Amino acid sequence: MDEMPADVDLVVSGQVPLSGGGFGPGRVYIADGRITAVVEAADREDVGDGEIGSARVIDAGAAFILPGAVDAHVHSYSHAGEGLLASTSAAAAGGVTTIVEMPFDATGPINSVDRLAAKQQRIADEAVVDVALLGTLEPGGGWRRAQDLVSHGVVGFKVSLFDTDPFRFPRISDAELLPVMRAVGEAGSTLCTHAENNEIIKALLAEQDGRDPNDPGAHAATRPPVSETLGALTAMEIAAHQGNPLHLCHLSLGRSAALVGWYREQGVDVSFETCPHYLIFTERDVFAHRGRLKINPPLRAAVEREAMWDAVTGGLATVISSDHAPWPAQWKDHERILDNHSGVPGVQTLVAATLGECLRRYGAGKEFETTVAALTANPAERYGLTHKGTLAPGYDADIMVLTPDPGFRITADGQYSNAGWTPYEGYAPGARVSTTISRGEVVWSADAGLSARPGRGAQVVRR
Repeated sequence: MDEMPADVDLVVSGQVPLSGGGFGPGRVYIADGRITAVVEAADREDVGDGEIGSARVIDAGAAFILPGAVDAHVHSYSHAGEGLLASTSAAAAGGVTTIVEMPFDATGPINSVDRLAAKQQRIADEAVVDVALLGTLEPGGGWRRAQDLVSHGVVGFKVSLFDTDPFRFPRISDAELLPVMRAVGEAGSTLCTHAENNEIIKALLAEQDGRDPNDPGAHAATRPPVSETLGALTAMEIAAHQGNPLHLCHLSLGRSAALVGWYREQGVDVSFETCPHYLIFTERDVFAHRGRLKINPPLRAAVEREAMWDAVTGGLATVISSDHAPWPAQWKDHERILDNHSGVPGVQTLVAATLGECLRRYGAGKEFETTVAALTANPAERYGLTHKGTLAPGYDADIMVLTPDPGFRITADGQYSNAGWTPYEGYAPGARVSTTISRGEVVWSADAGLSARPGRGAQVVRR
């Protein structure tokens, strides 16, 4: 074995990212929760789990040693039955070492310092892995609180262009989006938007009253592609006008991705995320899974799934997030598709579903490296989490071990979310997370399960 740096307390060996690209044998050295060295060791011999001196050794053999994922879109409190204990436990079991928590809670949106403080206390009480918090700015002048919320620790803000819920998740009008963006920019933060056109969707929802109430395609009919592209264009035009950083959430269309590319070419600071469900499912799957796959925006045609993979592997979709929405099954199983809540649980399956499918499609080449970055370094960078998402000296020792495994299947009984179900039931992604390390501590492993205590997770802020 190569000479070990001093004061190391944990060594993780396996296939590490190489400085010249690709993956090869190597080791990650950890001390006091931080990475101290990443050593490429082409001639290394497996030493097996055990100890070297006072350091514990985890030898993953031919498995990939990757940065812990940063899930940029998690709703832990949209439903009171979840909470940070469940969502961060699910995160740990899925290789996610930091979640970016959405601000649209059932008890009220995180739009004041008092509500923010209450949520920060929940991190201290419940979180198993680290949590970054988004705030929101309500209609009617909420933008005036942007600087105050940033000063108290939010890493960004999210608003919706669609009126999902007038209390929990209200719409910001086009007119008010101007001062909202200006205030967020002046506070040195990033604005995220749910980008769907309100007028088109509301009109189409009204039209559905006279149609077959049990048609699984009714949901997609109320949210045609133009409702997404117009929402994205509105947000990007205002960002271009004012020079603000903008992040577009959960895009589903190749045309949306192309429009983002066009604005980037003009110097607009805009990024976007897509989600595993847009990379794996299509609109045809809704006919089998019905309300379980009701998501906003809806699942699209197979050609859009391929366009999203092109956007991810080409580096245009810089973030892949779960949009974890852990609604109980009884809120997803109504016969009338439009009566179901939108969204699916996904923080635990984010990594396995995405990277397993990527390995199956492309192997462990450049496309895989780019997809890994969309789950790790890129979301960390977008929210100013400069100590997260990268395997390099000085970064937090957040690590996931990804093991290729064609026989592994996702099951509901293996999920830690309180939702109690998964849209990937029975799916064989081709890979599984076998170990998760958060700040140098093993918080989950396939052998031992969850080993972290509630409250060990910490709030993370921009650095």
